[in-house]
Amino acid sequence: MSKFDTALNASQIAEPPSNRFYRTVWRWHFYAGLFVIPLMLILSITGIIYLFKPQLDAAMYHQQMFVQPADVVIPYTQQVAVVEQTYPDAKVTKFTPSVASNRSAEVAIATKDERTLAVFVNPYTGKILGERDENNNLQAIARKIHGELMIGKLGDYLVELASCWGLVLLISGLYLWFPRHKLTFLGTLIPRVWSRNKRVFWRDLHAVSGFYGVLLIGFLILSGLPWTGFWGDTFARLSSHYPAQMWDNVPKSTALTGLLNQQGNQVVPWAVEQLPMPKSSTSGHEHHSGNKETSIKGIPAGKSVNLDDIVSLAKAKGAPAGFSVSFPESATGVYTVSAFPNNPAQEVTLHIDRYSGKVLADVRWQDYGLIPKAVEMGTSIHMGKYFGWSNQLLMLIAALIVILLSVSGAVMWWQRRPKKTGWLNAPPMPAHVQQWNVPVAIIAVLGIAFPLVGLSLVIVLLLDYLVLARIPVLKRIFS
Repeated sequence: MSKFDTALNASQIAEPPSNRFYRTVWRWHFYAGLFVIPLMLILSITGIIYLFKPQLDAAMYHQQMFVQPADVVIPYTQQVAVVEQTYPDAKVTKFTPSVASNRSAEVAIATKDERTLAVFVNPYTGKILGERDENNNLQAIARKIHGELMIGKLGDYLVELASCWGLVLLISGLYLWFPRHKLTFLGTLIPRVWSRNKRVFWRDLHAVSGFYGVLLIGFLILSGLPWTGFWGDTFARLSSHYPAQMWDNVPKSTALTGLLNQQGNQVVPWAVEQLPMPKSSTSGHEHHSGNKETSIKGIPAGKSVNLDDIVSLAKAKGAPAGFSVSFPESATGVYTVSAFPNNPAQEVTLHIDRYSGKVLADVRWQDYGLIPKAVEMGTSIHMGKYFGWSNQLLMLIAALIVILLSVSGAVMWWQRRPKKTGWLNAPPMPAHVQQWNVPVAIIAVLGIAFPLVGLSLVIVLLLDYLVLARIPVLKRIFS
């Protein structure tokens, strides 16, 4: 060992514990940033695209979505029949009545080549105005990238892992931002963007914007996690419960209502995804207790109800404009009326017997538990829906801050890396870190709350201390 190395080790050993912990957190922040930055940029850009889906849809599909109002709306069954005649080999899966007098109706169909199309129908004339591939348009692709990076379950897990590591970045970044000595406004609360020192410019831009955006970004991450595949599914199973009496004398299937939310299409609220799908009684005239005054009057026993009956019932039950009707998948399947409006307090999910027209399940905001209510409210705000344009603007600001943090973080690393070496130049690992109570507590909390990030954090720490620190070649590259 050289005299320089001996002196360096001696200085590290003499380093105060607070400094060693600071450099440990900095190292975590650095490695977390390397993994998260590319994914956060992807999530932010695709999130912005989907955030403005209403405006983009209206601009891109104006001819299909808007019609000239008239006095008489033709029957809903006839609107669907026109689509069935035009697409004889396709299967109708969902119908959405026009949300306003100047809007077209939408009929979702599944084609033989496994496409899902939204066919737009003029509700006054029955004329087909056009179609939209629900899995192959700008907003749909943005949402699919946002949710699973276009690579299925693996992408879903990577998005979840990146989101959880994003929380690690926020916590560690807030610790690194907090002044260790004297609080100064410049560089702490006000970025020195006028500085000629490029490293000061980018450091302040990164640190100060991160401080002001920490709550918004934290909200984005936490409100998005319930929709992830591992943590979100587990969270839903633990938090979504409904009274047993809701199912008195109602036959249930093993399928869950969440199956309607396939391929990224939002059909039913998150709060009802764990709700069992009831079955239609094939006799067509059985009476179920607890469902008085929920059937459609005047339907002969044994006769199936039609779409006109279902839409009339949905309106009578107070479903808000924009509700959709999902068609039965089998002989014992049910019609599902679902409303996913901007205000989650107006959400409605109805499962209706396809033969008798009886409402087998009627789930609304007041039936949700505290956690599902919080998730639904968070989702509505996350998507920019709850309080209109100002909500969209707020979420846009949050996404832009994430982009700014990602870009500035990458620039800061590029500025401090060793030139022409290819090394990462991570903050050096402090020697002889003995105060492990705080890091262990952080790992424990994160591991319990977010198992994927806890597991990955343990793996990273073991690699850092058992592999990278002991193999000279790797130590030079990663340090």
